[in-house]
Amino acid sequence: MMALRTCYLAGAALLTLLLPRSLEGCGHISLSASTVRLGDPVTASCTISQNCSHLHPESLILWKLGTELQPGGRQQRRPDGSQESVITLPHLNHTWAFLSCCLQWGSSLQILDQAELRAGYPPATPHNLSCLMNLTTDSLICQWEPGPETHLPTNFSLKSFKSRGDCRTQEDTIMECVPEHAHSSCSIPRKHLQLYQNMSIWVQAENALGTSVSSQLCLEPMDVVKPEPPTLWAMHSNPKQSSPQPGCLHFHWEPWKPSNFLRQKCELRHQPQLKEANWTLMLRQETPEPEMVSLRSTNLLYELCGLLPATTYALQMRCTRWPLPGHWSEWSPSLKLRTIQGILKVRLDTWLQQRKLDPRTVEVQLFWKPTLLDEDSGPIEAYLVSWRPSGQTEAALPLCNTTELGCTFHLPPGDGEVTLVAYNTGWISQPTPVSFSEHRGPALARLHAVGQDPHSLWVGWEFPSLQPQAYVIAWGSSDPSFSSSNKTWKMEQNGSLTGTLLRENIRPFQLYEIAVTALYQAAMGPSQHIYAYSQETAPSCAPELQLKRIGRTWAQLEWVPEPPELGKSPLTHYTIFWTNTQHQYFYTTLNASAHTFVLHDLEPSSLYHIHLMAASQAGATNSTSLTLMTLALGESEIYILLGLSGILVLLICLCRTAWVCCSPSRKNPLWPSVPDPAHSSLGSWVPTVTAEESFQLPSLLDPGLPSITKITVLEEEEKKPRPWESSGDSEICGLPALVQAYVLQGDPRTASTQSQSLSSTSDKVFYGQVLGSPTGPGPGHYLRCDSTQPLLEDLTPSPKSYENVWFKNSPLGSPGSPPPDQEDNCAFGPLLDFPLLQGIRVHGVEELGAF
Repeated sequence: MMALRTCYLAGAALLTLLLPRSLEGCGHISLSASTVRLGDPVTASCTISQNCSHLHPESLILWKLGTELQPGGRQQRRPDGSQESVITLPHLNHTWAFLSCCLQWGSSLQILDQAELRAGYPPATPHNLSCLMNLTTDSLICQWEPGPETHLPTNFSLKSFKSRGDCRTQEDTIMECVPEHAHSSCSIPRKHLQLYQNMSIWVQAENALGTSVSSQLCLEPMDVVKPEPPTLWAMHSNPKQSSPQPGCLHFHWEPWKPSNFLRQKCELRHQPQLKEANWTLMLRQETPEPEMVSLRSTNLLYELCGLLPATTYALQMRCTRWPLPGHWSEWSPSLKLRTIQGILKVRLDTWLQQRKLDPRTVEVQLFWKPTLLDEDSGPIEAYLVSWRPSGQTEAALPLCNTTELGCTFHLPPGDGEVTLVAYNTGWISQPTPVSFSEHRGPALARLHAVGQDPHSLWVGWEFPSLQPQAYVIAWGSSDPSFSSSNKTWKMEQNGSLTGTLLRENIRPFQLYEIAVTALYQAAMGPSQHIYAYSQETAPSCAPELQLKRIGRTWAQLEWVPEPPELGKSPLTHYTIFWTNTQHQYFYTTLNASAHTFVLHDLEPSSLYHIHLMAASQAGATNSTSLTLMTLALGESEIYILLGLSGILVLLICLCRTAWVCCSPSRKNPLWPSVPDPAHSSLGSWVPTVTAEESFQLPSLLDPGLPSITKITVLEEEEKKPRPWESSGDSEICGLPALVQAYVLQGDPRTASTQSQSLSSTSDKVFYGQVLGSPTGPGPGHYLRCDSTQPLLEDLTPSPKSYENVWFKNSPLGSPGSPPPDQEDNCAFGPLLDFPLLQGIRVHGVEELGAF
């Protein structure tokens, strides 16, 4: 605040120096009050003299509070020619600021005059006035609390006067005391005081807004005496004096010398130097008030008991005038003392193992087991093993300082002795000697062990030739990584025992090494060892799967069987589990002798998770998971599969086409289906004739018969005999009409020769010979040959005029009927409309009606 005020003052002085000479003394500010209560209104006026002739008559006066323009100024011209501007600030919220009267000068504001404004509060009433008589400075020191901040310069003064009685009458006025800046205390020298006479004291606070006075304090200087704290001293050891007991401290203290003429009472407190420990004030048993010690001498001894043994304590003391009123002195500087250790009542059972490393060094493993005999001494925190060489009286050398129940150290060979002690923060046990005797006693005989249950082992033995005094039984895991210092052991003090039950730290399925040692008087027998386990366990781990080879749909796995372990059941089988990405689960069980397996029927380019489980009669153990991905199909293989598929489809299409083309029911599907007379079974439906009607008909299927090479159309002339009717007329007419149509013309014996000559001379093959006239009223007759030439050669297999002469003469829409004489003479019933189909009949005449 002071720095800000100084900065503003420097700025105002600088502005004054920079004012133009023509504006000096032109303006003046008048305030209603320069100091007001914070938040009250302030009225100010600025008058511009008429001597400022260079100013414009209508110049505008502006106001600034600090750096901010303030609106609301009222400007007027007075009768004497001067100009005046009045402004009222409704709320002054600045504790300190400058109010400026300005004119517009060019492009900037020109300050004509400034006034300092202050705002704050009247001083509060000082309170908590207290005084004490300091015998060191020989003055009365008074202090008070000034109250809240006023934001205004406030002056404090300590006023007092001498008085008698209850300070209602004033006798001599004491010079007032003005404290130093920003202090709320003041001292009255001894020369202005009467130590045993009352005086009235008060504090007055004053600032620009008012004055306040504290309540008066009536006191006698000696009633407010505050002595200096006493001094504590540690006692020097004296051989004639008995040493303090554990948990006790002896010290002496000396009061402050200038207060020797005063009768005082003192308080003592102590604090253990432990984490989060508090001070403890000594109390008397018969009263809750602190213990009081009357001082009549200059040197006092004090014994403080009931403390923790072997613990450092901090001691402090303070005193006050007693029984008259007075103030407590400050606490004296701390005196730190440590209590002695107590005797820890504990029995330590020990045993050791030693091994010679080289001719100069022996490795000793010392083990111990404590038995606490007194619970008041607290728990044991650590153990200390020390060694003193034989024949020497110097201090023992520490070997181990540990919290464990055993340690390992090295010593030179020969007879020696180490001592073992247990201790905590305040107690220490009596030293327990441990000797390294080379004397050996007889060993135990017939050591045996058997598992009673999964958590106990029974160990038995037979008496040696000399009965031992005690036995030491030690057991632990047979694992080589298991430290021997972590073995469990116990001591049997009864030398007549022949066995003991081990229950501590026995777990099922764990192999243990057990050692039993017999202890004799000043001798120790050799340790006897035996291995045993209480129960078998499952395999500790399963073999790790390895991928040997892999394909697209298969994977070959292998593993190395784990070696057999003691206390572990032999393996009975393996189980392989594998899972694909669709969470389909597969497994297979293998013999315990297997060490490889091939997974089949896998998907190409697929991910599989596989693990192996090794099982025995005691349980099963899983191996770590193996993840693999099968191979994908190659580009060439894809092309091969596509080619094979195409070939297969082509073969199917060709076979289908061949079947369609070669099927009898689908022959010549693109043109009308015309039966092939060459493959008809005409003979199967020729009716049976009587003996008198039998005739010799050449076999139509005889290959020796001549084929019909042409079709000759014979027209009947009226009443003209035919050449062929005279020779064989009776014989032919006796045949049915259908059979007559197939009688070959000419000599059968010469037919073959004739057909050969015709076939050789012409490419045309004639199907048959038609008998009859195309223009006659009756139907014609034809003779059929054995030709297999297709009947229709063109794309329009319509009947020729000579092929169906009788069909043309039939009524439209119905087939023609044969003549009556034909119906009577033929045994095959009615013929079909189409002459070439008349000879096709398979099963008889009854089916002709279906055409």
